[in-house]
Amino acid sequence: MNRLRLGFIGTGTVGTALARALARAGYPVVALASRSPRRRDALAASLDSARAAETAQEVVDAADLVFLTVPDDTIAEVAASISWPENHAAVHCSGVASVDLLGSAIAQGATAGVFHPLQSFANAKQAEANMPGSAFGIEATSDDLLAILEEMAVLLGGTALIISGDKAVYHASAVIASNYLVALLDVASGLWEHLGLTKADGLSALMALVRGTVDNLGAVGLPNALTGPIARGDVGTIERHLAALAEVAPDLLPVYKELARRTIPIARAKGGLSSEAAARLTEALDRLERGESPCE
Repeated sequence: MNRLRLGFIGTGTVGTALARALARAGYPVVALASRSPRRRDALAASLDSARAAETAQEVVDAADLVFLTVPDDTIAEVAASISWPENHAAVHCSGVASVDLLGSAIAQGATAGVFHPLQSFANAKQAEANMPGSAFGIEATSDDLLAILEEMAVLLGGTALIISGDKAVYHASAVIASNYLVALLDVASGLWEHLGLTKADGLSALMALVRGTVDNLGAVGLPNALTGPIARGDVGTIERHLAALAEVAPDLLPVYKELARRTIPIARAKGGLSSEAAARLTEALDRLERGESPCE
C-alpha cells in the first residue's frame, strides 16, 4: 500500500470520486473537510482511514498531500487561508488554472501541483466508473511531486498528460469536446419535435449513432471517422437540410452552417469530397449567409 497520506478539502463530485478511487488504489485518505458536513461525513464513513475534519487546517495538519477540490474561483482563497508546513504538497484539480493559484502555499515552502481528470463527472458514482482510461492533466513545482501525480494517474487506470502552455486552451478543448457535445445533442434531439416525437425520443435514438461515431474515432481517427453527406460530396442533401431548417428552425442555421464549413476540410482530407463539390457546398452556405435560398 502507498503510505503517502492524502487529505481532501472539498467533497463534491470530483473530491468524492478521487478520494474513493485513490483509496481503492492504496492511498490512505486520512482527513476530509467540506462546506457540506453531510457530504463530508458520508464520504468519511465510506473510507476506512478517513476522519471528518472541522477545518481545512486540520486536513493539512493530518495529511502529506492535500487536494483542494473546491470550485475554481475559491481555490486561491482557500489555499491562502491555510498555514502550509514545508514539504507538504497542495494540489488542485482545475482544468483551466495552473499551479499559480497555489502561490500562497508555495510561498510557505509547500510544493504545488495540478491533477485534472480529463473526464465528464456527472455524479460521483459515474465519475468513478469513467475514470479508468482517462487522461489526467498534471503539473507540479517539483520533480518528486510530478512523479507522484504521474503514478496516481497510472494507478487510477489512466495516463498522465503533462500540460505546458496556456491551460485555458487545454480546457477550452475539453469543453468543446464534452460540454458542447451535450449542447449539440440538445439541438439535434430538439429537431425531433418537428417530427411528431419528443426530444427524449430523439436523444434515445441518436445515442447509438453518437456511440458509433465515438467508436469510429477511436478505431480509425481523423479524418477517416467522418461519414455522411459532406464526406460523400452529396451537395443536394446539404441543400435540402438548409432548406428544411430555414422552414422549421431558422435559429439553428448559423450553427449548422458553421459546422458544415468546419466539416468540408475534414472531408477533403479524407478524400471523398472533390474540389468541385467542396466549392458547391461553400457556395450554398454563402447563399444562405447572403439571405438567399440555399437551393437557388
